[in-house]
Amino acid sequence: MDEPTDPVCEEDLLHPLATMIDPELGMNIVELGMVRMAAWRNGDIEVALTPTSPSCPLTHMLIHDAEDALRQRFPDAGAIRIELVWDPPWTVDRLKESARRQLGLSPGE
Repeated sequence: MDEPTDPVCEEDLLHPLATMIDPELGMNIVELGMVRMAAWRNGDIEVALTPTSPSCPLTHMLIHDAEDALRQRFPDAGAIRIELVWDPPWTVDRLKESARRQLGLSPGE
């Protein structure tokens, strides 16, 4: 018997998360590389996020907004679990190319 495939891929999950704008940098959290992992597992959604700063005062808002964005896009999903991951810490190496350009950084900087 074939293994059932998940109906939602990581890219599908990233779309609603890309609507979330980091208030300090003014860019979406996907382009900033804050999304470490997004997966659909057995009807549930699991996401791991790394804030750009360990002293970020908005982590509760980040979790809440991510849950809301995913629930709006996937109302029939079971549980939506958002985990903050601090290790390894976020660095500019996680920036997508478009975010690098917006911040005036060259590739590899």
